[in-house]
Amino acid sequence: MTRQRHQGHDRIGEGPYIPAMNSLGLEQRPEDTRVVVAMSGGVDSSTVAALLHAQGYDVVGITLQLYEARETAARGKTCCAGQDVHDARRVAAALGIPHYVLDYVAKFRRDVMAEFAAAYARGETPVPCVLCNRTVKFRDLLAVARDLGAAALATGHYVRRVVGAHGPELHRAADTARDQSYFLYATTREQLDYLRFPLGDMAKDQVRETAARFALPVAAKPDSQDICFVPDGDYAKVVSRLKPDAAAPGDIVDTEGRPLGRHDGIIHFTVGQRRGLGVAGPEPLYVVALDAERRRVIVGPKSALGSHLVRLTDVNWLDGAIPADDRAVTVKLRSAQPPVAAAIHARDGALEVVLSEAGHVAAPGQACVIYEGNRVLGGGWIARA
Repeated sequence: MTRQRHQGHDRIGEGPYIPAMNSLGLEQRPEDTRVVVAMSGGVDSSTVAALLHAQGYDVVGITLQLYEARETAARGKTCCAGQDVHDARRVAAALGIPHYVLDYVAKFRRDVMAEFAAAYARGETPVPCVLCNRTVKFRDLLAVARDLGAAALATGHYVRRVVGAHGPELHRAADTARDQSYFLYATTREQLDYLRFPLGDMAKDQVRETAARFALPVAAKPDSQDICFVPDGDYAKVVSRLKPDAAAPGDIVDTEGRPLGRHDGIIHFTVGQRRGLGVAGPEPLYVVALDAERRRVIVGPKSALGSHLVRLTDVNWLDGAIPADDRAVTVKLRSAQPPVAAAIHARDGALEVVLSEAGHVAAPGQACVIYEGNRVLGGGWIARA
């Protein structure tokens, strides 16, 4: 495909979108600037590669192989699977750009899959996409991009990088239904200085229209929907394979410790769960805590579930120093949850989040991401109460 300059719209709902020349805000001209694009094989990252190539950048595509070939043959709506590697190659060939596949199988198993299983064994509910972005993608792949002499690493994430008074900031995507800022809160300020997210101002239908305009072979490819290494949704089976002792049976007890029934492993439960408990009471029961040491699932009424106070560990902060005094913010306690009003402050080496109202479920191991308007201030892992 020849490089062309295109005219388009820059707002959601106004039709096909082609960013302006030198849209990445880099110092040199596009034709003098190498950019590495993380190509997963899906329509989003493929469109990023096509857009930047059309603008004249020296684009290099890199795809991460996260599984052995025999493990990926039957995978469906996931990312970084065997078919995805093939699709990324096809897109790169159609664009005429260099493309490399990196074997990250061992790194991914160690830094993401093993930690995922260990978290469930501890009675937590992990977020593997945060771990993946934090390690193999933005730590390891970013280092490779620098080694290749690239001025930036571009991805197909729906999030915006906005240059503020004190440097680049992370903001929610213009298309809030596609926003992925929750999964990128652990991005450091140094990484954010190097990263670019060309789709942050686009809607998904505009991305597909643009992919079709470039005649990309993945323009109509379905989106990935599952945790990439749990394609059938049975995460307990994956955890059992990686950490067999995590599937040990135990007791289901009420909040006073009275036995109500038995379970086949705490890995089958998460805080806030209501269905599939196998026990009943005079009112609906929810999982209110998981005691991994004694292999107990603790259940109780909904009133025992919510909390005003949430403590965070392993905090990544993008906005200077963590405030010692209360600061009004909004937070997301789960990726699909709307932001809720809260106040935050540092205390005893940790970050405390005081929710404006109780009743919100804070599951240990999930991420709590902190916003001020559309800007991501930071976040951390939800600790045990």
